[in-house]
Amino acid sequence: MNLSPTPVAPMHGLMHEGRSMLKSTARTALRQAAADLDTAEQFKQPLEMSLALAQMARCYRGLQALGPAEWYLEQALAWARTLGGSDLAVEILCLLAETSCSLAELNAGDDGRKSHAALERTRDRAFEITGLAGHVADPQWEIKVLLRISDVLDRCGDHDDAVELQSRAMRLMYCPHVGADATEGATPEQRVPADY
Repeated sequence: MNLSPTPVAPMHGLMHEGRSMLKSTARTALRQAAADLDTAEQFKQPLEMSLALAQMARCYRGLQALGPAEWYLEQALAWARTLGGSDLAVEILCLLAETSCSLAELNAGDDGRKSHAALERTRDRAFEITGLAGHVADPQWEIKVLLRISDVLDRCGDHDDAVELQSRAMRLMYCPHVGADATEGATPEQRVPADY
């Protein structure tokens, strides 16, 4: 059974020509990420492939090469989805939403169509993340994810949706603690209702 969602593109040709003379630390990080990806491709294990592709994307994001970064993140997401859990997929979707939002901002003045398309991708990803956030393993991380996506939506101009996510995060932040503190040692009449 072939688990490969899509073939991985070679590294050459993806970087903007103006970035060809990289700083040594950026060049070293990119070379290491490419070597890790080569190793992962030998075995094609979903977790290792997803992590290696995401690391390539992070290197490109660090170089402000947002197009290649988005491409590698899309490949990483495809591998993450084969794992069945939501934690890694949520993290990669957050990176994707942030990257496509940055692409929209970058193209806002020059290419309205590209900017609009990137905004739509960002909103789609944000919507998917808000649906998956409740399934992550750590409730504290769920709060961070919601606040992170709230910031992205705010950058997109979707202020109402951003405020709604902030409110959801605040409810998660305070309600469980209030409920746990209030119920410990309290009589049944004093306990906070579970659906508070």
